[in-house]
Amino acid sequence: MPMDPADRRTPAARRAPADRGAPGTRPASAPSAPSAAPSRAREAREAREARDLADRAAWLDRLTHPDPRPGAHKVVVLALDGVYPFELGIPHRVLGSADGRYEVLSASADGRPVRTDSDLTVTPGHGPEVLAEADTVVIPPYAISRASTAAPDPQALAALARVRPGTRLVSICTGAFLLAAAGLLDGRRATTHWALSDHFRELFPRVELDADVLFVDHGDVLTSAGAASGVDVCLHLVRRDHGSEVANQVARCCVVPPYRDGGQAQYIERPLPPAGETGTGPTRDWALGRLELPLSLDELAAHAAMSTRTFARRFREETGLSPGRWLTQQRLRRARHLLESSDLPVERIAHEVGFATATSLRRHLAAEAGVAPSAYRRTFRAPDALDAPNTPDAPAMS
Repeated sequence: MPMDPADRRTPAARRAPADRGAPGTRPASAPSAPSAAPSRAREAREAREARDLADRAAWLDRLTHPDPRPGAHKVVVLALDGVYPFELGIPHRVLGSADGRYEVLSASADGRPVRTDSDLTVTPGHGPEVLAEADTVVIPPYAISRASTAAPDPQALAALARVRPGTRLVSICTGAFLLAAAGLLDGRRATTHWALSDHFRELFPRVELDADVLFVDHGDVLTSAGAASGVDVCLHLVRRDHGSEVANQVARCCVVPPYRDGGQAQYIERPLPPAGETGTGPTRDWALGRLELPLSLDELAAHAAMSTRTFARRFREETGLSPGRWLTQQRLRRARHLLESSDLPVERIAHEVGFATATSLRRHLAAEAGVAPSAYRRTFRAPDALDAPNTPDAPAMS
């Protein structure tokens, strides 16, 4: 057969049998190129999701670190040598979460980096000159060895002298020592960390120290107790400046309660002084083993082989308290231990420690610690979930 001149296949290709497919089927067609439309749609979707995520992150950043509003209240935090990092950050975190109502800046006494009481150094954004522009100055705690000396740091006093008259002053923990050294607390009620109260009183006898409260507000000067009480006093500033609604919003943002029941007194440890082997010491030891009993002054004096008058006088000389007040204090000490460490009902605890009724225990605990027994227990007891036994997902540590 003559070759078709239009057929340009090679001789081998012309001799190969044609693939005509199975009977009744059409010949297979060549595969088509994949469409680019699904790929472009996926890329567009991923780009939208990335933008949404970035927008949410930016919103959260504005929520927790909003830009100051025009005319915002200017707060300057004075970082002194040996500053505590946790408390240094409290004004920024709390006041800085008030939707731009405060502009919070940090400053050092000499414009240089500041060593903290931890293994890090911080660099405040400003020198002491910014203190003259502040509406509120916050003094966070700094090294006790520097704060509680008889001769305060002259550089710190010089920085404080830059503050304009009428500027609101706030101290946290040992920051009160600087305010007292500058004479700004003379004749006023103030507070500091309870563990430093005796030393504070020795250095500054003109200050009326109240170690049982979380903070004291005189309007132009506020002092607060240790550590987390800085959160309490900063929330109090927001509440005083802008009302409870704004303060509650800030508290939610910071994941803290807007107000804590009681005062610093519920956190104070009051260790027992050594009883001794003479005087009323043996009788005190004897009474500690019988707190559940209604011990009378006559019984205590009889055990000490003294007249009631002599016993009461000797007892006060040795403890600084009357026998009745001392017994109440020890019963409360035992009750607080049982509230922290047991599930006993309040009525049973009252009986175990020698109070006639649960009402009497509630009244005395409220007078000493400022809280009810149930509130005290919630504060110092771990949730039941934390006391649960280990599960297979959390093997016990050996």
